Amino acid sequence: MAEQHTYKFNISMSCGGCSGAVDRVLKKLDGVESYEVSLEKQEAVVIAKPELTYETVLKTIKKTGKTVNSGEADGVGKSIEVAEAS
Repeated sequence: MAEQHTYKFNISMSCGGCSGAVDRVLKKLDGVESYEVSLEKQEAVVIAKPELTYETVLKTIKKTGKTVNSGEADGVGKSIEVAEAS
């Protein structure tokens, strides 16, 4: 069985509504094994199935309108730039 991925994102969230929005989109995302959104730490940690890509999780979080300040996949820093679909 393939390994799971651990994705960590630093997200600017100012209130419970902000963290709630991130929580809601992650809850609906296919391939998420588990996740934790922390308003206190300003981060979301996602444990993902192998087929769920970092980019997919990043795009999903960005759809909430929150600013993603940094991200990492399996302990390695990754870009937070999303290629815009034309």
